[in-house]
Amino acid sequence: MSADFAALVEAVQRNCHIADARHAREMTLCTYLLEMREFYRWELGIPLGAPLARPEVGAWLDAREALWETLSDADFGTLPLAGAVYDPFASVELNRQLVPRGLVYGAGIGRFGKPHFFLGRLARSEAADGLTVLVSACEYARDLTAIPAALQNDTVIVRREALRQWLWEKAEAWALKRTPGALAQALAAHAYDVDPHAALERMADAEIATLILHERGEHAAGRLLGPAWEAMLAGFDQRRPEILARAVRDNLADCLVTLPTLIERAAWPQLFFWSANFDGMRRALFPALAVVEIDKLGAGDTAALVVLEDLLARGAAHWEQVARQLLTLDAAAIEALSHAPETIAL
Repeated sequence: MSADFAALVEAVQRNCHIADARHAREMTLCTYLLEMREFYRWELGIPLGAPLARPEVGAWLDAREALWETLSDADFGTLPLAGAVYDPFASVELNRQLVPRGLVYGAGIGRFGKPHFFLGRLARSEAADGLTVLVSACEYARDLTAIPAALQNDTVIVRREALRQWLWEKAEAWALKRTPGALAQALAAHAYDVDPHAALERMADAEIATLILHERGEHAAGRLLGPAWEAMLAGFDQRRPEILARAVRDNLADCLVTLPTLIERAAWPQLFFWSANFDGMRRALFPALAVVEIDKLGAGDTAALVVLEDLLARGAAHWEQVARQLLTLDAAAIEALSHAPETIAL
């Protein structure tokens, strides 16, 4: 590792620690402990699923929280690269320098105002329809919450390592009860019972494609709704209005791009996995889609396919209309809707 690269990694990781110092304790205790467990695994290079020694994890957690105490009031630092320094949120400018070097950097504001940063090795890049897609492989610096994909300006960044972690957590939780359903079908399609680790790699490859489709859908939704939508999201100071607004846009993105394209490709394992993760506010808003039996589509039920395609067309129009309605409301009115999602549901 060159001194310049090491300095960049250190600077990015310090900003990650500052972001975690400010926001990590906003999680529920269960989520916090799960995220810390996987962060420990990533930091020490321990394979997914390998047992962890509780005393060592506990000592690491205490040390990390002590570090956060020293950084909670710190400002994000600039990033050194090729003799210059960059603002930590200048991901476009940084990637102009990093992508030719086989690296990719991500920076942005996620849910509930938490900043996220990461630096990884570039696995591949592509450009089409006005979007650049950058897929990272191993990661050299990251914060506590590893987000598998994000749309930043006109660039989609997909983090394969973060996606693998998320997939493993889903599979690990399913294996405890082995409940039949869409997730079981998705795992079976990748022969999870035969070789879990090989299945995980196959699933990661497939789900990268789904993530890219969803981010393309968000980009399409952004073109319809304009910059006022992002300004609205950034202006929320309560969680429930943001949760509702993001769920509306997610449903719009999936009706516009994700689901129609997966259907066109007959990507049934990906549709099974999408269905298994259709939950929370997105599901509460879209009960008509929640009851669709995706397994029948995979079995060749053409009538069910026609019904679904019609539902997605109606959904695209409905969620665009609802999104435009939200743009006319204040945060208090949007929060009221979040407590009665059936009033705007499809």
